[in-house]
Amino acid sequence: MTALSCPELRLIDGFYDAAESAQIYQLLHGQDWPENRYIVAGRQFILPRLQTWHADPGIRYSYSNNLLETRSWTPLLLKIRVQIEAFLQVSFNSVLVNLYRNGEDYVGWHCDNEAELGEQPLIASLTFGATRPLQFRHKQTGQRGQVLLPSGSLLVMQPNFQHHWLHSIPPEPNLMTGRINLTFRNVVPVSEKIDA
Repeated sequence: MTALSCPELRLIDGFYDAAESAQIYQLLHGQDWPENRYIVAGRQFILPRLQTWHADPGIRYSYSNNLLETRSWTPLLLKIRVQIEAFLQVSFNSVLVNLYRNGEDYVGWHCDNEAELGEQPLIASLTFGATRPLQFRHKQTGQRGQVLLPSGSLLVMQPNFQHHWLHSIPPEPNLMTGRINLTFRNVVPVSEKIDA
């Protein structure tokens, strides 16, 4: 199965051209990256990538019961956000920035279905740097596919993608170059969750 036969994925190749993509990669790579350690069930693990979380005031997000430290929007991330929102005609209030330092960094099988993302999460995923495959696997049938994500590409995960599919970025031990991925999300504010 390929991404083209998965209606819940939409790939826009060349959303940023090669020169813009290289510049954005360098600027993001130079930011301050925190330690990549987290705790699950009382045990400490090392996250196999580096990440930062940026959001509007009052927006909090956690996964695997780990609350991410919220950082302010940088001018660069705000500029990218405005461009993505204008293109998709969708509003986002947060972005998760992941640095895959080389092919040994990865993300395992998962779906972005945390309660904070609401019932129908639309996620816009930007790639800068090395081309890596996003693999996906249907939750019920086990059917598999993958899509290559080149630098400057925008992948739109439609809301039903998280309901029906798991996805991952697998390790590539021979890859020496890095990749930075931005996943724009709309998180339900804490106050709205309490009032609901």
